[in-house]
Order: sequence, then structure tokens, then C-alpha cells
Amino acid sequence: MTQINYRDSGVDIKEGEKAVALMKENVRSTFTKEVLSDLGHFGGLFQADFPDTENPVLVASTDGVGTKLKVASMTSKYDTVGQDLVNHCVNDILVQGARPLFFMDYIACGKLEASVITSIVSGLAVACRENGCALLGGETAEMPGFYSEGDYDVAGTIIGLVDKSMIIDGSTIRPRMTVIGLPSNGLHTNGYSLARKVLFEIAEMSSEDKPPLLEGATIGEALLAVHKSYLNVIKPLLKERLIQGIAHITGGGIPGNLSRILPEGCGALIDEKWEIPRIFEIIRERGNIDRAEMRIAFNMGAGMLIVVKKSDSDRTLEILQESGELPFLAGEITSQEGISFKS
Repeated sequence: MTQINYRDSGVDIKEGEKAVALMKENVRSTFTKEVLSDLGHFGGLFQADFPDTENPVLVASTDGVGTKLKVASMTSKYDTVGQDLVNHCVNDILVQGARPLFFMDYIACGKLEASVITSIVSGLAVACRENGCALLGGETAEMPGFYSEGDYDVAGTIIGLVDKSMIIDGSTIRPRMTVIGLPSNGLHTNGYSLARKVLFEIAEMSSEDKPPLLEGATIGEALLAVHKSYLNVIKPLLKERLIQGIAHITGGGIPGNLSRILPEGCGALIDEKWEIPRIFEIIRERGNIDRAEMRIAFNMGAGMLIVVKKSDSDRTLEILQESGELPFLAGEITSQEGISFKS
């Protein structure tokens, strides 16, 4: 009888060990003083001392980057999807006023390539450093027969901290308050199934195509633009307690996400006059997609919406502009429930 080993089944332990060795320095570069363990332990150790927080509350969130990974595979560029994942999760807990403490990732694939795993983890590490967040640990799973060769999936969990008195939940939002928007880099991590169908199937475009609207950029570059973190620009607003509510505009667009933070008896009228990234216009034209459908599939250039009192809107805009952002007035809270758009 022929003798077989684990590698014959499609799982290469040595390639996995190579990946761990290559990613070690990237991971260690994110460690904060609270991290008490090193890469390779069964669990990550984080010292939970919060002397500057009177009533600490932990905030947790889990997410992935979806089929944006298909674009990464098409272009053989994997270093940005790790940044996308961390920044997406940072924004998800930021809407409740939390800052990130540590992040843990899960990477699954059909056939493990150490160089690809290392590239993904390098992106995770970049974003963790930028957000002051430790990459505390993770898991890489090679599953031949479940994933096809060349397929990767990436997900992660973030743990953050907020003082109980500083939690933002939208409960103080009232009609006539102002909605301020922060620009996105493009699709961020949502709507890629529709975008890929339109651009690569219906329009038969290539990731290397350079439509005139993109002014020299390729389709691949526009689709892989990194999901922005808004942590550092929003921190000063949290310090001054200017924010009544925050919505991270992900799947479902503005209608699906702004409505999540509005209390009963409140809606919003959105004035879509901000500059919309050109990649959205290409998708809309090539796919002949209705504007309303675009608004629920994509962020349409608004990565984050902030609700503030009308009397605080000038101060909020000033702080955001000082941080280097380009904020815009996006609308107003109304007494009529639901999200509507000015025609």
C-alpha cells in the first residue's frame, strides 16, 4: 500500500511554518505595552489595566472584507486587504465612541502560499500600528477541497474600550440636528459582488483597464483603494463631546446604516451634493443601475456620517478640517421617520 503524508492531502505544514516566521516581525511591531505574550502562544495575553477610564466598557466587533479578495487575487496584490479589515473593524466600534485595544485575524485558503499570507498580515500590521492597536494573534487555516486553490478568506475580531459615560448610541439625536459626512476612498469593503459583475462580466473590463474618468488609475487600483479609518480625525470630536451619533456606511449604504442609529420619531433628509468618487459613476453607467439601487449597494463617497447639534456644526467642521479631512454637510435630521434624499 502506498504511504501518504499530510502534504499529499493538500496541507503543507512547512509552508505554514514559513509564513509564521515571515510575519513575526510585522506582528511584533504592533505590540503595545499591555501585550504580555508573543506570537505562537495558544492565546494572546493583554493586561487589562485602564487607569484613565473611570467605568471601562469593552466593545467587540467581527467582520470580513468580502469579495474584495477576488480583486486582490486578480491583481496579485494582497497587502491592502489586511488594512481594509482592521480599519473596517476600527470604524465599527468607533461609532460607539470606542478606541481599539487589540485585533485578532482569521485567514483561510485552499492552498497556503507563505508570500500571500505574509502580504495580508503586513497590511494588518500597518493598520494596527496606525490605529494604536495590537495584533494580538490569529489563525491561518489551509483547507483544500473546501476552498479552491488561489481562494483566500480573511476575517477578524476587534476589542475596544470606551468609558460608560462616553458611549455614543444615537439616543440623544433629535430633529433639526445636522448630518456631517466624511469622504470615503471608494467602495471600501462593500458592494464588490455587484461591482465585479458589472465591470468584469457585463462591461468585460480588465483590472488593468484605465477608463478616462479615473485619470490614469486602473480599475484594479480604484477597487483596491484602502478602506479608511476615521479614528484619528474623530478623536478630538469625542474629547469635546460634540457627537450625538455616528454611522459607519457599509453594506446597505446610507439608508441601511444611518437608520440604525436614529431613535424613534427621527429620520433624515440627505442632500447628496458631495463629490462622489468616479468609480461609482463607471459602475452605474456600465451596469445601467438605478440611483436608489446604487445608494443601498455602495457608500457613494460617504464613509462615515456624524450627527451633531446645529449649534455645534461649525465647530465640528473646523476640527475635522484641521485634521486634514474634507468634511461636507450631508443633510439634516427630520421628524419624519425614514431616510430620504433631496431630488
